[in-house]
Amino acid sequence: MPSETIKLTAKFKLKETPEGLDDLFSTYREIVNFLITHAFENNVTSFYRLKKETYKGLRREYSELPSHYIYTACQMAISIFKSFRKRKKKDKAKGRPVFKKEVIMLDDHLFKLDLENRTVKLSTSQGRFSLEFYPAKYHEKFKDWKIGQAWLVRTPKGVFLNVVFSKEVEVKEPDAFVGVDLNENNVTLALPNGEFVQITTHEREIRTGYFVKRRKIQRKIRAGKRRRELLEKYGQRERNRLNDLYHKLANKIVELAEKYGGLALEDLTEIRDSIRYSAEMNGRLHRWSFRKLQSIIEYKAKLKGVRVVFVNPAHTSSLCPVCGGKLSPNGHRVLKCLNCGFEADRDVVGSWNISLRALKMWGVSVPPESPTMKKGVGKVSRNDVYELHASYG
Repeated sequence: MPSETIKLTAKFKLKETPEGLDDLFSTYREIVNFLITHAFENNVTSFYRLKKETYKGLRREYSELPSHYIYTACQMAISIFKSFRKRKKKDKAKGRPVFKKEVIMLDDHLFKLDLENRTVKLSTSQGRFSLEFYPAKYHEKFKDWKIGQAWLVRTPKGVFLNVVFSKEVEVKEPDAFVGVDLNENNVTLALPNGEFVQITTHEREIRTGYFVKRRKIQRKIRAGKRRRELLEKYGQRERNRLNDLYHKLANKIVELAEKYGGLALEDLTEIRDSIRYSAEMNGRLHRWSFRKLQSIIEYKAKLKGVRVVFVNPAHTSSLCPVCGGKLSPNGHRVLKCLNCGFEADRDVVGSWNISLRALKMWGVSVPPESPTMKKGVGKVSRNDVYELHASYG
């Protein structure tokens, strides 16, 4: 049975931070900015070239600092410079790239995490610090996982260690694929047994409601501490509600797909580059964190042994899944094929086409009860409707 790697990031809040960390943050930021400047002035986009050209000089200047801080600083500098170049090509960045955050990238030579004793050992220029962190219930599930890179992050709420964990999981060969059509307010699933399920999420209302609250705060309260606190308060509430919603939604989708072994999603990575609607619609779609939802669905599916594939999203809601003809509007969100007479809700069409593309890409034979065999059918509608509600946080 083939295996795949799952990567998840866990956050650990440190109880106390020694004074030496202040110098470490400032020194690391200084090194990263030096490397970014070198990369910018010499147009260096290779980690190995940047390290080769700067390592010896930095080792002489920062001789007491563990050498792997320079390695990770090179990685971070290259990442920042590449991102800057990409944004500059789109005319979204000007001037020079600068690293201002209080973040330190760590590799496995610079820290050692002990989940049982709730401590982390950190190498610094002043020796090795042993730091305690506050335990969280979800930390327990990572005991058998492999520890990868980490980031030490300082915020107004304290210092956090964000650790990447990885795990190899067995993913079975799929018998069929459940097509998933993601929308702002609902998710529609095409099941291989011929049924369609729609899950109402109310995500659009949640996002719009908090957007309106933030706008009211910005209009009524002058810039300052109080305004920042309120914006952060409602921003955190929105994130909490959506995270709760996404996990509930992903659990339901994986539960329905586990029987068939396959799950098909749209590859929406470039969708924001093609959004050209009204200012209001553009804003709504840019606030929609579809990729985060997809990543949660993906890792939860893999943990259950369900294969996940991403298909081309082009024309999934405008082509007939029966004959491949162009669909025409036939009422509110209803589409009809003038060629074969097929008629269905546009979300049903989208999810059906997604499952068909996954079958074609994977080469899975279509079972007799699949919707793809229903040629000449009349109107197809959703069979089940679920409604999910996010908890307030």
